[in-house]
Parts: sequence; C-alpha cells; structure tokens
Amino acid sequence: MRRREFLQTAGAALGAAAAFLPGLTRTASAQQAGTGHGAKLPNVKKSPLSTTGETVNSFEDITSYNNFYEYGPYKEDPKANAWKLKPRPWTIAVEGFAEKKGTFGFDEFIKPYTLEERVYRMRCVEAWSMVIPWVGIPLKDIIATCQPTSQAKYVEFITAFNPAQMPAQTTRILPWPYVEGLRMDEAMHPLTILAVGLYGETLPNQDGAPIRLVVPWKYGFKGVKSIVKIRFVDYQPKNTWQVMTPNEYGFFANVNPAVSHPRWSQASERRIGEFFRRKTLPFNGYADQVESLYSGMDLKKNY
Repeated sequence: MRRREFLQTAGAALGAAAAFLPGLTRTASAQQAGTGHGAKLPNVKKSPLSTTGETVNSFEDITSYNNFYEYGPYKEDPKANAWKLKPRPWTIAVEGFAEKKGTFGFDEFIKPYTLEERVYRMRCVEAWSMVIPWVGIPLKDIIATCQPTSQAKYVEFITAFNPAQMPAQTTRILPWPYVEGLRMDEAMHPLTILAVGLYGETLPNQDGAPIRLVVPWKYGFKGVKSIVKIRFVDYQPKNTWQVMTPNEYGFFANVNPAVSHPRWSQASERRIGEFFRRKTLPFNGYADQVESLYSGMDLKKNY
C-alpha cells in the first residue's frame, strides 16, 4: 500500500513536471497501446483438460497484476510499460537435437495446430494465484512436429532480448535473456501448452505476447514469456531464477506446500480478487494428473 501511495504521489509530481519536461510522460492511451483487448482468435475449441467449478479471474485481474521482469520488478510495471513490445512480426527458432529445425514466422509456426481454450489454476511463488482461461497449443503436438532425436532429454525456452522494447533489460535485475526449461516428459504432458491468447483473444503484451509457456502444476516463474527460441538439449537447462538465487529457486518449480520459500510460507495462497487465503494444493491441484512424473524423487530437495 505504501509503495502504491508513493507511485501515486510520484505520478502527480511527474504530471506537474510534464509542462516543463516535454516527452517525459506519455498519455494514458499511448501507455496502454498493445496492452488491452486483442483480436478474437478463430476456431478455438474447448478442451476437456481444464479446471472446473472455479470462478475465472477477470480480464482486468489477469492483465493488470503480472510478473514480467523485462518491464520492471513490480506487478503494475508490465501493463504500464509493455506497450513498447511489437509482437508482430515475430520469429521462433527451433534448434538442437531435432529433425525439423529452422526459424519460423509466428503465423507459420502455429498454423498447423488447433487452438484450445483451457481454464487453468495458476500459482505464483509469491503466494498469490489466479484462474485463467488460456488459449494455446499442446506442447506435445509441437514437439511431435519437430521430431526430437533420442539425444533430446530437455526442452529449453528463451525469451526475446530487445532492450528497446523491453526497457528493464537495460538493467541488471536479472541475467538476460530469460531462460526456462522442462524435462522432456514434462514438456510432453497433455497439460503443458504454449499459450497464444486468453479469453479467446490474442495474448496481451504484459501476459507474454505473442507466445508463452504454461505449465499449470508449477510455480509461475516457469512460464517463460515472449518466446523466440526453443532448443532440444541433452542437459538440464539452468533457468534464470535458478542462476539468480539458487538457494531459493530450483529447476523443477513444482507447487509443494510442504516446502517453504526461504522468505515466506507456501502453505496458503490468496486468489486475486478474494480477501481470504486458501490452502495451497500439492502440484497446484493437478496431483492426480502429474504426480507419477516424479515417482521416487525427493520433492523437498528437487524444488
């Protein structure tokens, strides 16, 4: 609350200064360009692989409270700053141990696939959560097209590096570009998708336009955004937060309420839009579907 009061006060001061410093501030319409509602996505089908019986968060919730460090460290920063991103034209490179590699335009990359709407619980490591109606493509279908070889044990994802459009990349708050990875069986699981939209519309910039990873049983930092490269590799990728603070973040990022973050408990969470906290579910409520992937693993050590 104090931070928001400070930002409001600072905003008022900047508004007063704008008359003396032309170009220091932008209009609200300019700030929101590319960060609001997008075009409707055609031929989207409902997927049976969805969370049911839970209230979906509003479009405003989902697009106003985000982690996207390329635009700043605070939850409000992505909506305020992501208007700078130009999600078209966009290319995605496929590299590594795969038979079908190359660099593809965004439309060419997604054209062969059916878009599915999936309502997923999403859990952020900072102990807040949302329910989001993603539109995406099962990652297993994309992997099947790429035809990885037997040497491919992991899939690595790399976000765009473009400081002109992602202003926080001019700072050292994280090592850029952002990197994430999945074990091959995780990537092939039917719940894992590459999302290209939400609420039946193209993905807003602040939510990872034009394409991002969604793995609903893992913490939110696993959802790499604005992907430009997919690599099939034979090593376990070092994800960005694992490199940044290895005592706090590991590779797997599975939601495990029994393991506390060093600075807060993970036993409960607050759904955005609700006042009371709720109990955190193992694997974010998807234990029946994914627990077998980790049979025999110590999930307190493999966090």
